[in-house]
Amino acid sequence: MTTKLSQPQSTLAKSLTSTSTNAPYLKVLESTEIPPYVTNCPSNGLCSRLPPDCMTCNTNYSCIYGKPATFDCKVKPHVHCVDENNHEQENFTINMTCQFCWQLATSDYVCTNSTNCMTVSCPRQRYNATCTVRDHIHCLGNRVFPKMLYCNWTGGYKWSTALALSITLGGFGADRFYLGQWREGLGKLFSFGGLGIWTLIDVLLIGVGYVGPADGSLYI
Repeated sequence: MTTKLSQPQSTLAKSLTSTSTNAPYLKVLESTEIPPYVTNCPSNGLCSRLPPDCMTCNTNYSCIYGKPATFDCKVKPHVHCVDENNHEQENFTINMTCQFCWQLATSDYVCTNSTNCMTVSCPRQRYNATCTVRDHIHCLGNRVFPKMLYCNWTGGYKWSTALALSITLGGFGADRFYLGQWREGLGKLFSFGGLGIWTLIDVLLIGVGYVGPADGSLYI
C-alpha cells in the first residue's frame, strides 16, 4: 500500500518539476520572436525618418489643427535607430502637421479603385474606397480609413479615337461600336446615321464627353 501511494506522488512531483523547468524556456522562445513590423523598419537609420509602424508616439493635446507640432516618440521593440550624431537612441521627437489621416492631401494616401461604378453619369457616381496612408507620412488617428471617392477608372478607350470615328465613320455606327454600345451602333448602321442627324448629334456628344464607353469608364 505504501509503495502504490508513493508512486503517483513521485510521478506528480516529476510532472510539476518538468512543467516549472519548461516554463522559462517557453518564455525565452516567445521573447525571441521577431514581430512582423520589423521587416519594414530600416536598421540603424535616423529615428526621425522611421515609418510610423516602427514607433509609438504620445498624443500632443496642445497642438493646433493645421499647424506644425512636436510629438514625443519611442521606437518599438527590436527596432534600432540612431540620431544625427550616429548614436543609438530610443526616445526622440518628430515634427509634423497637426491633422488627422483622413484630412491629408490626396497625394499622401493610396485608395482602392472600383470598376463597378459609372464614371460617365449625371450626377457623377461615388464609391466606398479604403485608403491607406503612405509609409513616410505622419498623421493622427487611424492610418487606414474609408472615404467616398468619385468613379475615376478607365477601360483604355481614347477620346480622340472615338471622336475621329464619329466624324469619319459615324454614319456607319463605328463610334458606337468602338465604345461598346453595339445596339446604338446597329441602329446607326441600318439608318445611315439617322440620315445624318444622329451622326451630327453624336459628334457633339462625344466631343463634349457626354457619351462615353459602355462600361462606364473614363477616356484616356
